Amino acid sequence: MSVPAPPRDAAPPGQPKKAATAAWIGSALEYYDFFIYGSAAALIFPEVFFDESDPATATLLSLATFGVAYAARPLGALFLGHVGDRLGRKKIMVFTLMLMGLSTFLIGCLPTRDQVGTLAPVLLVLCRVLQGVSAAGEQASANSMTLEHAPPHRRGFFTSFTLSGTQGGQLLATLVFIPVAALPEEHLLSWGWRVPFWLSVAVAVVGYVIRRRLDETPAFARQTATEGVVKLPLVVLVREHWADVLRVVAGALIASVSTIFTVWALAYATSDAVGMSRSSMLWVGALANVVALAAIPLWAALSDRVGRRPVFLIGAVGSAVTMFLYLWAISTGAYAPTLVLGIVAFGVVYSAANGVWPSFYGEMFPTRVRLSGVAIGTQIGFAVAGFAVTFAARIAGPDGDDWTAVALFTAALCVPPVVAALSARETHRTPTERLGARAVRDDAARPEKVTA
Repeated sequence: MSVPAPPRDAAPPGQPKKAATAAWIGSALEYYDFFIYGSAAALIFPEVFFDESDPATATLLSLATFGVAYAARPLGALFLGHVGDRLGRKKIMVFTLMLMGLSTFLIGCLPTRDQVGTLAPVLLVLCRVLQGVSAAGEQASANSMTLEHAPPHRRGFFTSFTLSGTQGGQLLATLVFIPVAALPEEHLLSWGWRVPFWLSVAVAVVGYVIRRRLDETPAFARQTATEGVVKLPLVVLVREHWADVLRVVAGALIASVSTIFTVWALAYATSDAVGMSRSSMLWVGALANVVALAAIPLWAALSDRVGRRPVFLIGAVGSAVTMFLYLWAISTGAYAPTLVLGIVAFGVVYSAANGVWPSFYGEMFPTRVRLSGVAIGTQIGFAVAGFAVTFAARIAGPDGDDWTAVALFTAALCVPPVVAALSARETHRTPTERLGARAVRDDAARPEKVTA
């Protein structure tokens, strides 16, 4: 009796779960570092690194430093995407985690404005740039790793672990900041805010131990052994897959919902205009992330059955509506509807788009340029999303309380993702080795593609 041969790109038994676990834990640890900066930028840094005599300008500048990392991410994506498609996913996953841990620890060691003047915010921006470079390669490499290890009929579910790990990191960052924000003002502004950043040392150690033991993906190993790696991934990407790169850029603007929710809404709710406490609003984010941890894999599993496009569209259209309701609830100063709508908007609805994009974007590209395509496309879109916080602070008016303008701005940023999803092809039933095949032309006469 003959035994059917496994698919050409089949992973060894246990590897899909191992890859998903490594992606989850690594992303959680990496994005713990990234998101504690967001909480600090909204609550602490305006007073520590900027001029306290003008609180509105100090808040605006602090939120701008949050966006600086997003501006650095496209450049990081160009470099790390190139290296990842030539040398493999594993090397990038280890490198990005170590860089994030180091840069975050250094933020906790920085002198304040009172100590060194304007040098303080300059050093802060430099460390934030390093965080951005690290984040540029983290999700794309983890997504590629899990997608290429996953069974073809469950790619959505397995790749979603990268994003649920991101939510886990955001939850951890929020939980760490809740007791820190409750410290007396004197202790909070002197040493308390530094503690979450110093904990990144543990992040680097744990992440290194987890990821260095992970095998390279069978799809990348097969690509290397048969056709060879792409010598210039960016050239091939622009020449053959430019339309899908543009779709990913447009789709990635959905991340604006996350940055508005995480940073601007937090700053608005705790401002004098509304007056909610820091701790209570941090709990909104914490509980929303707890719900997201469950919602993300459920939405992703649904996409394995009904397709990526319908699930992504639910998240994009629904986020435009629910974020409007959430900001309205904050404007009333009533905590109960703010809590409920925050959980619905971010924990449930946004998770539909957030949970499915790792497979949706990754399936647009073949193995040879997948990491570059996802990294470059997402990081350009995320750069806009990062500065959405700064734009929101500007259009909210001199008193920072024009929430309707911010809600409309957020809804407008949800339109390009809708267009991108509607124009994309459905790929949830495409075999892994055939992903991106529609855009691939005959490569026989391209000597620049393969290295020895």
